[in-house]
Amino acid sequence: MDAGAAVVLVVHLAWILFVIAGAFLTRWRPWLTALHLLSLTWGIIVELTPLPCPLTLAEWWFERKAGHAAYQGGFLVHYLSAAVYPDLPDWLLTTIGVGICVVNLLVYARRRLTPV
Repeated sequence: MDAGAAVVLVVHLAWILFVIAGAFLTRWRPWLTALHLLSLTWGIIVELTPLPCPLTLAEWWFERKAGHAAYQGGFLVHYLSAAVYPDLPDWLLTTIGVGICVVNLLVYARRRLTPV
């Protein structure tokens, strides 16, 4: 793997972890809350549409530039599905991804509706 692609991979993993757990890290940090809500929105769009993630495109670019054949398909399917979600259909991975986003949005809704 090319060094540039490896850096993008690490950033991609960090971004995914932020999308998964960001609602639990953003309390009392309005700018981070705004960034997380945008990341949730983008995550839902990428999961439900054929739009590729820019980080996936960057990784492909680095791999091709290094002369390696880039993988086909999405980042999660390529790197994580074999280890974390063995033999699960794409629709289930999408459902889990959107479900994680919904849980985060529910955390925000609860914060908004519960007095401090």
